[in-house]
Amino acid sequence: MDLLFKNELALVPDLGHRLRQLRWFRATYRNSARAVTARYGIRFDIDEKKLTRIFLDWVEIVNAQKSYARLDRADFIVYAAGLALKELIRQAPTRVIATPAAGAAAPELSIPEIVRFWPEGFVHTNFCVCAIAAVFEQEFGTTPELAACADDLRTWWSYRENTAEMPAYAVAYLDRFLGAEPNWLAPDAPEERSAMQRALSVQPKPNAIGHG
Repeated sequence: MDLLFKNELALVPDLGHRLRQLRWFRATYRNSARAVTARYGIRFDIDEKKLTRIFLDWVEIVNAQKSYARLDRADFIVYAAGLALKELIRQAPTRVIATPAAGAAAPELSIPEIVRFWPEGFVHTNFCVCAIAAVFEQEFGTTPELAACADDLRTWWSYRENTAEMPAYAVAYLDRFLGAEPNWLAPDAPEERSAMQRALSVQPKPNAIGHG
């Protein structure tokens, strides 16, 4: 999976906090979709009302769990992006309106199998992965490496099927794409994440820290 929009996102100052503002969230998602269009020639229509609802639902969930960021900031960034991915898949604000004709060359590259298979899911996922990579670059000076399964069509088949039944699986698949250990039983429960479990073994529980 090419990180189509990462470099541009990394230029946004304090991206981790900017993305928790509606204007920035919507603008960066739209621009991420445009990057996919520019690379692969697939055009999308984005429902702005749905995108706004996704943002509001996402921020509410993240704010309720934000004390976990004090336990492991890096893991919480991934977890928060997973929650955004969950809402994007669940509420489906994006639909394909045009694709390159069969046999036609895309603007820059041939279209990868995973993009042809699920272009909307690719837009959602690429946006979240690019956001993680850009925030990591700003905050930690490093970019997480993607696992090979992030480009594996068989994985994307199961990803699409499983998240259609249970959108929370998006959190687990995002972890898997980033080479982390997914939690398939309670994928959107922060206290069940491996990194948080390790942190909790040496630090106070979040409810002891407070939610301020």
